[in-house]
Amino acid sequence: MASDEQVLDIDGVRLCTQTFGSPDDPAVLLVHGACASMLWWEEELCERIAAAGRFVIRYDNRDTGRSTWYPPGRPGYSIGDFAADAVGILDAHGIARAHLVCRSMSGAVGLIAGVDHPDRVASLTFVAATTGDLPFGDAQMPADPDPTDDRAVVGNIVAVLKAYAGDSPHFDEAATRARAERDVARTANLASALTNHFAMDFDGPVNGGFGDIQAPTLVVHGELDPIYPVEHGIALRDAIPGARLLTLKDTGHDLPAPTWDVFVPELVRHTAGGDR
Repeated sequence: MASDEQVLDIDGVRLCTQTFGSPDDPAVLLVHGACASMLWWEEELCERIAAAGRFVIRYDNRDTGRSTWYPPGRPGYSIGDFAADAVGILDAHGIARAHLVCRSMSGAVGLIAGVDHPDRVASLTFVAATTGDLPFGDAQMPADPDPTDDRAVVGNIVAVLKAYAGDSPHFDEAATRARAERDVARTANLASALTNHFAMDFDGPVNGGFGDIQAPTLVVHGELDPIYPVEHGIALRDAIPGARLLTLKDTGHDLPAPTWDVFVPELVRHTAGGDR
């Protein structure tokens, strides 16, 4: 069900994409968060969504995976450019409207797309995201690794994701390490991938805020999230007219495989309807 990876030229920016399922089905664009390449939308998850009748697209954000990279500490973009990238990927695939699933940091991408490009957004799903108005959690993060030491970077990714999982019983260290090894091996510039998303300008939409989103919206949040505690998910739901909240039990700031039996059917129901 999966295509080969394809590097697209989107207004002079190289973005590596991969699709799952039939392009005749409603499109679901998966947008990940800080420092995360497309690999962190697991193949098995993408395949399950596609098997339910969706055309799934995942991609490497700038400075991750095989996409365009910039000098470490000097990203040549803002979060608004990430939203433009998402729209550009839809254009490249000939998709008029898509269901956007935006995770963690990329909740800002969903906000900008929903407010400034409403004609392109059939629905929005925010996963482990925030309005930015509440205090963050106090999870302890490991020290930054030497980006020239692949083994150290893999260990750092595993440690960060373990911290993100918090007290969840679902963290799979072996699977996380295997995916981190794949991620490091295919990343064009590790130093840029580790730093640049935290250095970019977080501009916002020009046409309003969360209260101006008109697309049907689902908020998905782990009840044990140590980064954005569950109150962030509640606040996000309350900020968006008509939004629904799905709280994932025993889940941190992640979307582990044991949650997919709940998440995938909810996403499929949420993305029913809407033209391509």
